[in-house]
Amino acid sequence: MEKGYVQIYTGSGKGKTTAALGLALRAACSGLNVYIGQFLKGFDYSELKVVDHFSNITIDQYGRDYFIKGQAEQKDKDLADIGFSKVKEILQDDKYDLVILDEICIAIMMNLVDEDELLELLENRKPGMEVVLTGINASEKLIDFADLVTEMKEVKHYYKNGVLARKGIEN
Repeated sequence: MEKGYVQIYTGSGKGKTTAALGLALRAACSGLNVYIGQFLKGFDYSELKVVDHFSNITIDQYGRDYFIKGQAEQKDKDLADIGFSKVKEILQDDKYDLVILDEICIAIMMNLVDEDELLELLENRKPGMEVVLTGINASEKLIDFADLVTEMKEVKHYYKNGVLARKGIEN
């Protein structure tokens, strides 16, 4: 069995989730089973439809249907707790080869997920399992633990010119 690595896609630039989803498609097309847990997301993104085309991709969302502005509320914590409980099971399950924890870095930053507990779970996950963590502001602890870290740096973005998220491109 090949070694599974921990990858992080972080930074202020666009493309963290997109890169993770690209890896999910590559893995699924290679016959691997993929689990995607989206923290802080509960809205109807286009990528949710991928499960209609790939029986070996599972996506669960653990967030509300809007972005958290300011402080997280108890409902956000409750949803993150549900997601993290599921992740505990998934990381020990033989069913999945690739696990993507989308926006987990933000969930940690907002104190919705315990970083030390996540690191312990990653350390003790099923052998051979690849894990991808996404979100801005990955901590130094996570970066030190990971095997691969990619930082997306925003150089220029049309959002600053008033362009909203477009179907199939940003959502």
